[in-house]
Amino acid sequence: MKALVLVASAAAFCTALPAHAGIMVISGGSYAQGCFKAAEQNKATLEAIGTCNRAFSDEALSAEDELATYVNRGILHMLRSNYVGANTDFTAATAMDPKRAEPWLNMGILRFKQGNVSEARTLFSKAIELGTDMPEIAYYGRGLANEELGDVKSAYVDLRKAAELRPQWREPARELARYQVRPR
Repeated sequence: MKALVLVASAAAFCTALPAHAGIMVISGGSYAQGCFKAAEQNKATLEAIGTCNRAFSDEALSAEDELATYVNRGILHMLRSNYVGANTDFTAATAMDPKRAEPWLNMGILRFKQGNVSEARTLFSKAIELGTDMPEIAYYGRGLANEELGDVKSAYVDLRKAAELRPQWREPARELARYQVRPR
């Protein structure tokens, strides 16, 4: 069965980027489900990571659920500031299916957290091109990266797109409030 993608809110991938992209496990067993729930609820405990590990060792996961579990465990590693572990898991997920957007989106979040803003921008763009289920997060992240890299016009366009895609999300509007648009 195909896994569904879900936004897990609250945990910041940096103070300005308050969401990440977990992947729901549909057909995996209880450990894979537990791994997803931990990522969704931002419960990045050692026990939760152990649950993810047990999904790999104790359950017969479909390729889609294996990919989802890599992404979800990567999110937990990222929340614990274990960037090496997060990178390893996101890289495994991208290798399994390079056309799946959510691993790239999470890798972009990770790179932003690590201060590699230029690479983060590239990864956010890749997630958008691949049709992420959470384009508002990708546009928001790319907007922040563009601003940090000095491309204010592109930053504004991306932040507007994020606000348009998810109007109830306050962060894009808060960022846009800092801008003054003047006709030339």
